[in-house]
Amino acid sequence: MRTDDSQLLRTLHEEHGGALWSYVVGLTNGDRAQAQDVVQETMLRAWRNPQVLEQASGSARGWLFTVAKRIVIDEWRTARSRRERVTEQLPERPVADGVDRTLDRQLVVAALRTLSAEHREVLVECYFRGASVAEASVSLGVPAGTVKSRTHYALRALRLAVDEMGDVR
Repeated sequence: MRTDDSQLLRTLHEEHGGALWSYVVGLTNGDRAQAQDVVQETMLRAWRNPQVLEQASGSARGWLFTVAKRIVIDEWRTARSRRERVTEQLPERPVADGVDRTLDRQLVVAALRTLSAEHREVLVECYFRGASVAEASVSLGVPAGTVKSRTHYALRALRLAVDEMGDVR
């Protein structure tokens, strides 16, 4: 950027910046961030078209206001006008009502009913009662290796049963 371009833009902003800012704030319904963007874009376009600015000061102001108005209209017409807005109020947040948890519980209970008694017993001991392999072994009266094996196959069968019942998670 040449020194005379810089001086021209500085002078332009000093002469018309305040009035342009006020005008654009009104056009953007008080959205100061959007108004700042519009003023900046208007000044950038003025810098790119210095021949317009070398005219009498009244026509430069009219040109700036017209460009700013067109920028606001263009933004309104495009998808950018539908962007998120900063607000002090938060939107409503969903409240957990427990329906999903209840449905999941019913699905698991139904799937457990499809398992063999041995598989169901080992899952109830290890997962629902929180017993260790050694504790489940004593409680069920089977070796620890059998508890591990039954747990493995019971979980596979449970997953298959849940999938067949329509759970797509």
